[in-house]
Amino acid sequence: MIDTVIFELAGRPVLLIDLISSLLGLTCVFLAGRNSKYNFWVGYLYTAALFFLFWNKNLYASLLLQPISLAINIMGHYRWTHPKPQEQSSEDSKALKVSMLSWPERIMAVAAVLVIAFVWGWTLDRLFPSDPHPYLDSCVTVLILLAQLLSALKKWDCWIAWLVVNVTQIILHISVGNVFMPIVCALYLVNGLWSLATWMKLYKKQA
Repeated sequence: MIDTVIFELAGRPVLLIDLISSLLGLTCVFLAGRNSKYNFWVGYLYTAALFFLFWNKNLYASLLLQPISLAINIMGHYRWTHPKPQEQSSEDSKALKVSMLSWPERIMAVAAVLVIAFVWGWTLDRLFPSDPHPYLDSCVTVLILLAQLLSALKKWDCWIAWLVVNVTQIILHISVGNVFMPIVCALYLVNGLWSLATWMKLYKKQA
């Protein structure tokens, strides 16, 4: 079922799971960028679709970390809808307001991504030698988890992380011969730029 080819693009087959995961992912980030809590409900389905997608592409680092991604999604869903008194949005007391990381926190986040991605890539290279790009795969995966975590905490910086993810994913998908997914990632990139500006307006409004 997930291996069903629905059409070809530039001589490359596009599978049903590719289309399903892309539509779910685009819907999820679009809703998140519009500050909608319903992005988490779509996110649950997106996580399940990604599991099958990564299994099909032999991208094991991304596949194995989907349970962590699911846990972050659940945590974010709760945080967005159950803010502490000092974290409440000025427009809705039941909604979490947008905030920002400090520069020390940003530096620590970048350092953590580099270290974890290297260690995970090294481990993956030895556990699953069939993974075509273990270090790039790991880097993308860790970046995605960081972006998801920051999004769950409603940090404006999450969109910076997502933009880096989008560019890196384009490189990853092209390197393994995908044609359809780089186009989808380009749409993510556009949404990320739009959401970056949208959340900045929310941050300034709520400050």
